[in-house]
Amino acid sequence: MNDGRPTPEEFLQRLKDEETSRLIGKLKIFLGMAPGVGKTYTMLESAQKLLRDGVDVVAGCIVTHGRKETEQLLHGIEIIPYKQITYKNTTLDEFDLDAALARKPQVILVDELAHTNVQGSRHEKRWQDVEELLNAGIDVYTTLNVQHVESANDIVAQITHVQVKETVPDLVLERANEIELVDLTPDELIQRLKEGKVYVPEHSERALENFFRKGNLIALRELALRATAERVDDQMQKYRRDEFIKEIWPARERLLVCIGPHPLSARLVRATKRMAKGLHAEWTAAYVETSRTARFSKRDRDRIMRTLRLAERLGAETTILTGEKTSEELVSYARKLNITKIVIGKPAKPRWRELIFGSVVDDLIRKSGNIDVYVITGDTSNTEPLAKDMVRESENFMHYIYATSAVAIAAAVAKFGFHKLAQENLMMFFLLAVVVTALKLGKGPSILCAVLGVAVYDFFFVPPYLSFAVSDTQYLITFGVMLLVGLTLSTLTTTIKKQAELSRKRERHTATLYAMTRELASARGKEKVARISARHICDVFGCQAAVMLPDESGETVVVPDIDKAYELDAKETGVAQWVFLNNQVAGVGTSTLPGAKALYLPLTGAKGIIGVIGILPSNRERMFDPDEMHLLETFVNQMALAVERAWLGEQAAQRVQSIS
Repeated sequence: MNDGRPTPEEFLQRLKDEETSRLIGKLKIFLGMAPGVGKTYTMLESAQKLLRDGVDVVAGCIVTHGRKETEQLLHGIEIIPYKQITYKNTTLDEFDLDAALARKPQVILVDELAHTNVQGSRHEKRWQDVEELLNAGIDVYTTLNVQHVESANDIVAQITHVQVKETVPDLVLERANEIELVDLTPDELIQRLKEGKVYVPEHSERALENFFRKGNLIALRELALRATAERVDDQMQKYRRDEFIKEIWPARERLLVCIGPHPLSARLVRATKRMAKGLHAEWTAAYVETSRTARFSKRDRDRIMRTLRLAERLGAETTILTGEKTSEELVSYARKLNITKIVIGKPAKPRWRELIFGSVVDDLIRKSGNIDVYVITGDTSNTEPLAKDMVRESENFMHYIYATSAVAIAAAVAKFGFHKLAQENLMMFFLLAVVVTALKLGKGPSILCAVLGVAVYDFFFVPPYLSFAVSDTQYLITFGVMLLVGLTLSTLTTTIKKQAELSRKRERHTATLYAMTRELASARGKEKVARISARHICDVFGCQAAVMLPDESGETVVVPDIDKAYELDAKETGVAQWVFLNNQVAGVGTSTLPGAKALYLPLTGAKGIIGVIGILPSNRERMFDPDEMHLLETFVNQMALAVERAWLGEQAAQRVQSIS
């Protein structure tokens, strides 16, 4: 764990972010719970302040709804004329994107971010116009109602019984540099509606009976407040990262639960879920892989994977950390995410083992600083009993035979130099045997090698010879130091070997992901992107794959000509269709439709699900390893973003052709 100073990677990321922020414009969103709260009015007030400060501000698109007080705030602001587009024998006014880009002001006002452009426009949605303005280095002020946020769409429909068709991807809100909440109480908004300040009187009566009921407005107000609070929290997190602040700022509760192979980990997950629900907090489940845990048995690793999936089903984010000390990795990760509470299980080891070998719980409590640590037993229901499989797989018995042979070889070499070398040099042969054994055979055989080495050295090379008796008591110190050095070498060598293996694994994962991303960057067409992604996934995971993408009618069809593809029968197609409709993982190795022969994962982009990929593993033990599953999810996420980008590119090309 670092000492609070930023790492080189953090410095590079900050420089990259600063360079990017200089090239693109800044986005400010005026967010409201419903029409009529005063978003456009507030935006124009901010624009007038900018004008007084000498900022070049223009109005690209302002919808005043005939409100005189709003129209008065346009005084002194340059207005870009609308572009007239003919659609179905009707001439309609639309925001002139090209004129705005040619004018290139410092700040442009673009009302109604969720608006759908008239067919024949360059972009389908106004938020896409705004993205082009931002990429051109122009700051944008815009307005948005919370019911138009993509992730809130289903919640709004459930509350108001109105399905909002015009939505804005959450990614646009995440890109915003600032979100200003324009708030009114429900009673004040209803009064404005009755006074005709929102809609004309005949429309106001219908709105009061439907969308603008007081209960609806209360719920929508909570959604708007929550969306703003989340964005403010993101800004706080960004500030902490930019300023390399390691201290915890407990402005909002965040929980971290540490899991392992023990069956009680499932209890911890359920208990943390209840705690997070009571605190209205986000929570994360983390597993730390060290050189010791890398030797867990298959059943232990399967249990870890099931526990991580349980946490995901209960709404947690999951992560696998790698390092040498569990407590240090947990505290470092907690500080990075501004975690306020860490949940860990009570230690199951005997007290004497904790005193000798150390305790993760004790280390965590000492190093946690101002982070609260909860040591609990968790929920006692539905927990599988402890079984013999909790014992780690022992090393191969032959490894101990080889370790004994290594001691014998060291003794033979020492015997050969017995009359030519000093006794201190003879010790080195036995210590060398310990190092070689640790590198090749592991910790257990190397410890045996260290103990046997001391015994053999005493028996053959210390007077009286061929006896364990010691004529000079000073040799006892020699034996103690020799044993201590041997055990230390054994531990250090094994640890370094495991760290090197973990580093090689991370490097291999990074290289394979980079290779796929680089090839996808130049690919065109969603089917080509799908083929490239499937090929890389099959090569990395040693599996077969099938990809299903929606056609123009919205029906999912199998992408043809995929390398190492497998055939989808009616049963497998049904599982894939279920995944597409429900946006959930299903198939072999999961608790949903486990009878399928393949694993099916949704391809989810910024605008929602865009397809399904099926994975038919050739080695299930490797495929469902926790680390491999998280790597697979990373590949699938990159694939989804690339397919969505290609799909949006095809749509843009089609619109350009229709315009020309």
